[in-house]
Amino acid sequence: MREIVLDTETTGLDPLTGDRIVEIGGVELLNHMPTGRTYHQYINPERMMPKEAFEVHGLGDDFLRDKPVFRAVGQAFLDFVGDDSQLIIHNAPFDMKFLNVELEKVGLPTIPMHRATDTVQMARKKFPGSPASLDALCRRFGIDNSARTKHGALLDSEILAEVYLELIGGRQPDLVLATGPRQQSGTQDEWRPRPRPVPLASRITESEAAAHAAFVAKLGDGAIWLKRQETSV
Repeated sequence: MREIVLDTETTGLDPLTGDRIVEIGGVELLNHMPTGRTYHQYINPERMMPKEAFEVHGLGDDFLRDKPVFRAVGQAFLDFVGDDSQLIIHNAPFDMKFLNVELEKVGLPTIPMHRATDTVQMARKKFPGSPASLDALCRRFGIDNSARTKHGALLDSEILAEVYLELIGGRQPDLVLATGPRQQSGTQDEWRPRPRPVPLASRITESEAAAHAAFVAKLGDGAIWLKRQETSV
């Protein structure tokens, strides 16, 4: 199973009022394991960066002026995410809205919302009432985010990949005990448990055994412990 942990940085909060994407970062997971393959692209938003956006991202007009516009990189982005990979995004509706507005503007296929997994909703479901920000989840899971002095799409994607793996059960979510037939290892017979040659010594004291017997006697003839004694005789 291929997943892409994704993040975008933007000039503001609403693409329908003219805000644009200025950075995209993505990390590839295969069967919940990072492959080392990433996607990272700065984008010229073709508009001035608001002061508040610069303070959040640290990306100014001078830095972005010579970067490619979205129409020049949109297809390469779609090629990276592929046709069926699930996108893992923190606050997915926000990023998906920006991405699809940008894709639609340049005549490229949009990405269906069902392909996005929202880690904010995952965190709120798993830890109801607790903060679900990326920084809060890093603190909860003991993930080092000290390099996150500014919002950066690739760095945030790498951090989110660690958070996501913790949300789904840790670093090895698919590690389960095998329930199928055992592999033979040089013998024709499968391993089967056998009785111990010498039973383990009881660790129950006489006073504990007496207290248990008195407790069971109060439960009447239907006590499960009495039934076990009858079937073992």
